[in-house]
Amino acid sequence: MMKSTVNEILDELKLLVTADHYAKLSHFGINATKAYGVKIPLLRQFAKKIGKNHELALALWDTDVHEARLLASMIELPELITDNQFDSWVNDFDSWDMCDQCCGLLGDSPLALQKVDDYSVRTEEFVKRTAFVLMCQYAVHHKKMEDDQFCYFLKIIEREAWDERNFVRKAVNWALRQIGKRNEFLRLKAIESAEAILNQNSKSARWIATDALRELRSQKVIDYIEKHRK
Repeated sequence: MMKSTVNEILDELKLLVTADHYAKLSHFGINATKAYGVKIPLLRQFAKKIGKNHELALALWDTDVHEARLLASMIELPELITDNQFDSWVNDFDSWDMCDQCCGLLGDSPLALQKVDDYSVRTEEFVKRTAFVLMCQYAVHHKKMEDDQFCYFLKIIEREAWDERNFVRKAVNWALRQIGKRNEFLRLKAIESAEAILNQNSKSARWIATDALRELRSQKVIDYIEKHRK
């Protein structure tokens, strides 16, 4: 029954294909050989139609179809994700959009916090990216998390700022900026981290720090923090 359901979903996904979107996938660094070419908003609409379903999410992931896996991340339940599933899905990441979309789900898993430590020192580009995208998820969505946890994240960011791989350094930069926009205390801490990173002898570190400092010192961010001050 599940196999039939999965095949029906794949058939429906094919009806949502946009040729122009498929043609752009490779340009945006997405492996088009495993993709159909379905836009994310259409996948989200489809996910709402299906509803949350753990078993179906697992079956869709096993198809190895790009959009089916994105859909799986939209219908999965974070509290049902096992440690093995968490690692297995992350090890399968082969594009930034797969990583970032799935982190919206994985960031709500009770397992996520320990994974930040584990993944931040991994050699695979998208596994390592996951550590920093998870930091972003915490910074934006976990309103009650203590500042001390983000200060710990900043130490990891400083340590890993040397990595010049495009999808890692961009995620490191993103995490640094998101943490700094959380509140005034963390903005100042993030600026300290960015200044420490700037002193590292690495092209990647200089880019990460310069870009982050530009935003974190901007009046726009200062005003945003003041507006959302508790």
